[in-house]
Amino acid sequence: MQDIFGYVDQHRERFLNELFALLRQPSISTQNVGVAECAELLKRQMGDIGIPAQILPTGGNPVVYGELNAPGATRTILVYGHYDVQPPDPLELWNTSPFEPTIRNGRIWGRGTGDNKGQLFAHLKATEAVLKVAGRLPVNVKFLFEGEEEISSRSLRRFMEVNRAKLSADYSFCSDGPMLPNHQPTILFGVRGILHVEVSAKGANRDVHSGNLGVFVPAPAWRLVHFLNTLKDEDGRILIKGFADTVAPPTPQEKETLRKIPFDPVVLAGLGLPAAAPGAGAAYFERLMFQPSVNICGLTSGYQGSGTKTIVPHRASAKIDMRLVVNQDPDDIFAKFVAHAEAHGFDDLQIERQGGFYPSRTPLDHPLGAAAARAVRQGFGKEPILQPCMGGSDPDYYFTHVLGIPRVNVPYAPHDENNHAPNESIMVEGFFSGIKTTAALLYEVARL
Repeated sequence: MQDIFGYVDQHRERFLNELFALLRQPSISTQNVGVAECAELLKRQMGDIGIPAQILPTGGNPVVYGELNAPGATRTILVYGHYDVQPPDPLELWNTSPFEPTIRNGRIWGRGTGDNKGQLFAHLKATEAVLKVAGRLPVNVKFLFEGEEEISSRSLRRFMEVNRAKLSADYSFCSDGPMLPNHQPTILFGVRGILHVEVSAKGANRDVHSGNLGVFVPAPAWRLVHFLNTLKDEDGRILIKGFADTVAPPTPQEKETLRKIPFDPVVLAGLGLPAAAPGAGAAYFERLMFQPSVNICGLTSGYQGSGTKTIVPHRASAKIDMRLVVNQDPDDIFAKFVAHAEAHGFDDLQIERQGGFYPSRTPLDHPLGAAAARAVRQGFGKEPILQPCMGGSDPDYYFTHVLGIPRVNVPYAPHDENNHAPNESIMVEGFFSGIKTTAALLYEVARL
């Protein structure tokens, strides 16, 4: 491993330049900007390393797939990542151009640095380092890089179902999301699910004067506000009937794990909020990983410019995300959401489902977790923290249930990576430690 790590250190500048080429290529899936071009670029970069790669259709944005077989290897690992990114807006809040990566204060700044191009690229550079130094990989490796993760991987499940044989493997691995606030590496064993819905209320066929006609026409904004008020009470309890019926509490082992996760009560202070109470860590992490939530992530109606405009808006809408935990089914939750609206007399509202992910988890005591821990110790030189799942969502379920493969996730990006926001970044040393961790993991998996 020292020779492989030495190769990584010797080629730092080239690795960064090649990563920058990938970061410069926009790949905004929600707007279909540069996605096909990015897939082609990624395929070429994989080919330059010696990974035979192909672009496979999905019915949506393509998958970039590559495969390397190691003679005599008895284990196969499926490495996942996504090459699509979020829109960079609002552009005026970026300190540098989002698609012109820049190194400053020990970080690489730019859209996709952490989510997920920088972390994805670490796997490719690890593969190159092992091939160049050892001449062969210790395990068979398959690479699955999708272009729709930022739009809920809407084509991935069908792609996996059709290509089960091609994607068969013993284990799956990815690096996505952030580390802990103290920059300590973490091993994630699952994800929360998510269900997106948009709720709309409509009135007249156009906006009208709030004085002349305001007392006669319906007010969609008030109608929507009244509905939203039925979803949660003042203490934050979710009021949708049956919403949490299938939620299971954490096991004793999971509770013990929660107590070991570092928690900084002043984290909220960086957001301009009062610091959390000391000792709130275990309760915070239990809520984050084992309890569902309902959030209003967008609320729109009427005039939003400067000054005033005296109208009754003819339309109002709210975007809602519901984070789900293991045993909750997005299909079931959507049906309960619609039933809740109807039961409260809001059957006139338009409710549109806009995608989501199933919750998923691999057991904490799975041997893949121990292999990942040994790899992290070598790559980062730190002891990793085990985490039952992350607060965010991704297509983990498709690996654990559709393909039947256990999966762990080791993030290489910092806690404050600003993914989905302006000034996204990844630490330079985090990128290189990630390369070394992936290289070590290939050998640790071979020993399982």
